[in-house]
This record gives sequence, C-alpha cells and structure tokens, in this order.
Amino acid sequence: MDEPSAAETEEADAGGGGIIATRGLTKRFRGGQLAVDGLDLTVPAGSVFGFLGPNGSGKTTTIRMLMGLIEPTSGTARVLGRPMPRSARTVLPQVGALIEGPALYGFLSGRDNLLRYDAADPTADPRTRRTRVAAALDRVGLTAASGKKAKAYSLGMKQRLGLASALLQPRKLLVLDEPTNGLDPQGMREIRSLIRELASDGTTVFLSSHLLDEIEQVCTHAAVMAQGRLITQGSVTELAAGTRGRLFVTTPDTGDAARVLKEQGLADVVVAEERVTAEPPDRELAEVNKALVTAGIRVRGFGVERASLEDAFVALTGEGFDVAG
Repeated sequence: MDEPSAAETEEADAGGGGIIATRGLTKRFRGGQLAVDGLDLTVPAGSVFGFLGPNGSGKTTTIRMLMGLIEPTSGTARVLGRPMPRSARTVLPQVGALIEGPALYGFLSGRDNLLRYDAADPTADPRTRRTRVAAALDRVGLTAASGKKAKAYSLGMKQRLGLASALLQPRKLLVLDEPTNGLDPQGMREIRSLIRELASDGTTVFLSSHLLDEIEQVCTHAAVMAQGRLITQGSVTELAAGTRGRLFVTTPDTGDAARVLKEQGLADVVVAEERVTAEPPDRELAEVNKALVTAGIRVRGFGVERASLEDAFVALTGEGFDVAG
C-alpha cells in the first residue's frame, strides 16, 4: 500500500514544498498538441490560490492531472505531499473537488444526490450521513430546495449543490473550477464568504476563475498561465505591485485634460465621463499637474492608482477578460 509516512504527512501539512507542487509537469496530447509545458507550480498551505489563464492556456488540463484524471506526459505532481496519480487512493479522500461543473442525477433530489455522493466515500460513517448532508446543504444555502429534483435546479443552484458535495467531509484541500459560475451577485458574495471561512479553518483552496476581480477579492495567492506555460506566481499583492498603476485626473474639462496629457508625452490616454487616465510618466507627477493647471484645467483629483490584478494580467498576457479555459 502507498500510505504516507508520518514524516511525509507532517511535511505536507506544514506546506513543505506546498500543498500542491509540480515540477516540469507536461502534457502533450495525440497529434502533438502541447497543453501544459514544464509547469513548476507551488501552492502554499492555508492559501486561497487563484489559477488564471486565457482560453487554451492549460488550466483545466493541469487540474485534471493534479486530481489524477489524466496522466502527465512527463514531470511530476504532488498533492498533499504525495505523488499523483499514483497516490490517488490516499490523497483524494482528503480533497474536495468541483471540476467542469457538478455531475448530478437529474431525477434525484438535491438531498438524495448528496446522500449518494456520501455513500460512495469509503471513509464516510453511514451513521452520520444525513447529518453531514444537512450541514452541507445549509452551508451553501440549499436547505429549502433540497427536496426538489436536480434537473429543475438553475445553473447557480447546481453549482451550489456541486460545492456542497465537496464539503461533505472536512478537507485539507478544496479544488474549485469556476465556483461562482451561474450565481447571482448575492450568491457570488455568499460563496466568496464561504471560501474565506474554509480557508480560516485551515483548508487550502485552489480555484480557477475567469473573474479577475473575484480572484483579487478572495485569493491570497495566484498564478497566471498562457499557452501552456506558467507566466508568474506569487501573492496577489506582489503580482499587482509588480505592475505600474494608472495616472488619473478627475475634471469636468476632460477633452482639454486629455490634450494636455498627450502634449506632455503620456501614452494610452483614455477619457471616461469626468475622468481621464493614462500611463504614468517617468518624471515627477508635479510637472504634469502643473501643466494641467497652467492650461486652465479644473483639476479636482490627481494621482496614480494602485495597479489591480487585472492590470497585471493584461500586462503579462496581453489578453483581456476572456480568460476561461
């Protein structure tokens, strides 16, 4: 049996090498398509880790390799300190996962779906099954709809039910693929709050999302993929700090302000209502402000905004918001 030693378990729990760690992880499909190319990824213990990338960047393929659903062409992947997919039987009972949407029995109620999920877990105590299912339904806000057949659920309700299935047992690691897909704004806030709560309880959360503001709001760390390669990884604060922010001018004289900024040599000048933004200059900001005031511009706000994760993502990949995949 491929059981973890006490030392290995302690190392995984302490984050020695990361709750998830890949080295040179590569997947080449038939026909020569290189989906993941030499990925070196480290997910710290206790983090909420966001996984970002444009269409075809290799995110989903990576997640499937981490969960033992497909084998890598080369390289290694370790989850909870154990090699995958070889240790899947040891690792997966400690991992909750929602990948590419939940797989549900449409003719069963939400509650009965969870009862079946729980019954399929060899580590689950059947004597407390209904208690676990009720608690999971309550955590995702589905108690009132638990008797309704799953085929009648909305996309958001199905997503909640899939998340509930991942929460039936205490987990060291939760892997979520687009966890707020199909949810209304209130539902998105609730799931984000739940993710933070799980992380505060010691669960490491690894999630992919095409919503950059979601990653910035809920994640402590992130990685960016493009064309199968890892572009960067680190804390969300560090990733954003590595990108220059935008100079902004708040004024009713937007047209004249934009003209002055261009005359001052500033690039990428954008006008939106009573606000003009541009790439920050390499010289003193006071000189730019003086030029605006001298030109008679009524400056009501002026400065450089902190770069967002969206700014960092666009700077790194050259891509916009279409980052699902």
